[in-house]
Amino acid sequence: MGEQPQKLSRFEVESSWPPWLFGRDGEVGMGKRGHTEEEILRVLREAEAGSTVVEVCRKHGISQQSFYLWKKKYAGLGLNELRELRQLREENNKLKRLVADLSLDRHILQEIVAKKL
Repeated sequence: MGEQPQKLSRFEVESSWPPWLFGRDGEVGMGKRGHTEEEILRVLREAEAGSTVVEVCRKHGISQQSFYLWKKKYAGLGLNELRELRQLREENNKLKRLVADLSLDRHILQEIVAKKL
């Protein structure tokens, strides 16, 4: 009969994981990080100042894909414009959720009325 593998505690397993596996708040996974406007502009300005994209990405811990996506989206925007854009997007998402909730409520009420008739 084969020998049973030794069970490791959760701490022993997690302490052996590489540090890049953890997000800002210590959660496992590479989930969406949500960089601030200042961070995005700092990265773009560094690349404009003459640093190579590879160096800038490595320094800030982002992928080149993220850099070029930011460059495409935010090139030429100032800090205030970028903040306003983010606020408008957040507000738009809230409004979309509100419309979806209200549509669902309306649909449910229509079903209730149809059953009563």
